[in-house]
Parts: sequence; structure tokens; C-alpha cells
Amino acid sequence: MNTIKYKILGLCICLFVISNHGIAQKKKAITAAPASYSIEGNITGLADGTTVQLTPGATHSSESPVAETTLKEGKFTFTGKLNEPRFFYLVFGKNKGYIHLIVENSKIKVTADGEVSKSEDERINFKNEVITGSKSNDYYKKETAFKAELNKDYEDYHKGTEELGKLYSKARTSGNKKLIDSIGNSPEWKKFEADEKAFFTKVQKTTTDLIAKHKTTWWGPFFMMTQYSYFTPDQKPLFEQFSETAKKSYYGQLVDKDLNPKSLIGTSVANFGLKDKDGKAYTAKEIVSGKKYILIDFWASWCGPCRKEIPNLKTAYSEYADKGFEILSISIDKDEKAWQKALGIEKMPWHNLLDDDKVSKSFNVKTIPATYLVDSKGIIISDNLRGAELEEKLKELLKS
Repeated sequence: MNTIKYKILGLCICLFVISNHGIAQKKKAITAAPASYSIEGNITGLADGTTVQLTPGATHSSESPVAETTLKEGKFTFTGKLNEPRFFYLVFGKNKGYIHLIVENSKIKVTADGEVSKSEDERINFKNEVITGSKSNDYYKKETAFKAELNKDYEDYHKGTEELGKLYSKARTSGNKKLIDSIGNSPEWKKFEADEKAFFTKVQKTTTDLIAKHKTTWWGPFFMMTQYSYFTPDQKPLFEQFSETAKKSYYGQLVDKDLNPKSLIGTSVANFGLKDKDGKAYTAKEIVSGKKYILIDFWASWCGPCRKEIPNLKTAYSEYADKGFEILSISIDKDEKAWQKALGIEKMPWHNLLDDDKVSKSFNVKTIPATYLVDSKGIIISDNLRGAELEEKLKELLKS
């Protein structure tokens, strides 16, 4: 009997020890999980006192730094806490050079060799970049490694067509239809167009596959933010496929806000000022003076749907301009040369101004094309009018 009692007691003690050991292991695991992050940098080639800023990225907006420090003997440190991994830029020397990384609550080390260019802008270039300690950053690099192949594809299909491309662009700018047709019908140009179409089809597939692969986690909406510079309504189905967890993540909420901006109908437009291609400044008040209705059109040279809409805008303009209708196109291009080139090709017969990043923000522009129809009092009366819908609205408002 005593033997049985001691065996039971021994078993209980054993179970107690195992249980305590399990609890201890759990406590150890909980304790081991970092509750904050630290970024330790070691950069060669840059002067002491060079500023280093930690600035959020992948937001489709210009962000202010969340922290700033300076290099001392090539070293810098940032610390903080995050609810989930986030994409950041390490910005050196007041926007002179960048290193990007995904930060998570862990000990992260960044090393690189920096070099200040001898050009007037004194850009900072980096090589031998090594980032350790962030598993999320490692995963990001692995999942986006396909970009190297796409870059090679892009270079390959452009090889040997540089001069032909310049000639075609010049012909379009000058309106030389005979030369345009001659180049466009040549075997060389047809091959280039076929290769270009195949390239962008591949880009689209790799992008959507990457996003769909991560539809249940924050990675899905994060990749939407990084793979698209700006959203159009065409991307809404991509967002709808996400799980609720993905949609409620930090990047999920950003995508939702970008794709479904708050309506501004009924609000007043401030008298903003921007410059045209010649550097001449115009205010909204000057442009709308004496007009009954003005369509403010946000677009960009790289936005396919925006460029496709221009013929419709030209039709509306030619029909209703003499009845009090005006158009103001505002480009959100970051590359001014690309904007200037597009203007030369499209030849839009109305005011075209370049955004300063403030005007588009004041309109809460998150997807393009974005249009706002404004009355003579500066009140937005409708938005996102395109094609037949714009034609019908103007016919209703400006009927004789």
C-alpha cells in the first residue's frame, strides 16, 4: 500500500516538475521576445555630424521623420517600439542618400560604405549594404528578388531601339503623322511594341501573384503599397481579397484609405497656386475667373488610365469651353521631365500645372485619375466624372 502511495506521490512530483518546467519555458519565451527595436548603424565614408533620419515609407505620402540623430565616428542608433513590422528609410544628409529596411522589434544592425558624389548636388551613394537582425527584412528581400529579373528584361527589350524611340518621340511631339506612321509600321517598332506588351504583362502578373500570396497577413496590403506608386479603381479587387486581419493591419488601413477616399462634395476649394511648364505661377482664382464650371483633373504621365481619358476631356472642352467650362489639369509627377514630355505629346489646350505635393493632399487624392467639378463659387459639386458621365453632367449644367 505504501509502495503505491509513494509511486503516486512520485508521479505527482514528476508532473509538478514537468508543469513548472513548461511554465518556466513559456515565461522564458515571453521574456525573450523583444518588446522594442534598436537600430545600430555603422557607415564608412561620411563625415561626423552627417544627419540621419528615420522616416516612414510605403505610405504613398511624404512623411516626416520619427527620429533624427547624427553620425559620430560613423555610428548611429535609433530605438523605439512597433505594433507590427514597418518599412522605413534611413535618410542621410538632408535627403542626400537613402537605405531602406523593414524594422521589427529586434536588435538590427546596418552597415554600409557611403560615398559623397563630386557633382553639385553631393548625392550620397551606398554600396556593400548589410542589414541583419530583422527577419521581416530578410523575407522582404527574398520575396522581391524577382525585380532583378524584371530589370534585366526591361534593359534587354530596349537594347538597339534607343535611337528609334527618340525619333518616334520627336515625331509625336512635332505632330509629324507621316513619320509616326512610318516608324509605327516598321518591323523594328512592331517587335518593340510586342516585347513591351509582354514585359508589362509579366510585371502585372508577378505583382498580383505576390499580393495574392499574402492575402491573409499584413504583407498583402504592404506589397500593394510598395508595388503601386498610386492606386486606380482597378486595384479594388486586390484589396477585397484580403482577410479581415490583413485589412485591419497598419498597411491594410492605408490601402483602404487610399482606395476609398472621403468625399469632398459640398466643400470649398482653397485658392492654391502652382506653376506651369514654363515656371509661370497661376492661382486657382485666376484660372476660374469668369467661368461657370471648372474640372480639376489630377493625373500623371505614367498613369495609363489618365492618358486614355485625355481624348474624352478634349471632346468635352471643345464642346463646352465657349459656354463657361474650363479644365485645370494638375500632374502629380515627381519627374518633371516626364511630365514635360507627356505635355508635348498630349497637347492639352487648357492650363496644366505641376503639383507641389500639397494641393493633391488638400484634395485627399489617393487614386488617379481623380477629377473634381467645381462651380463658380469654388464649391465641389461632383467628383470622378469621366467619359460619358462627364458629358452628361455638363450637358445638364450648361444646356442652352
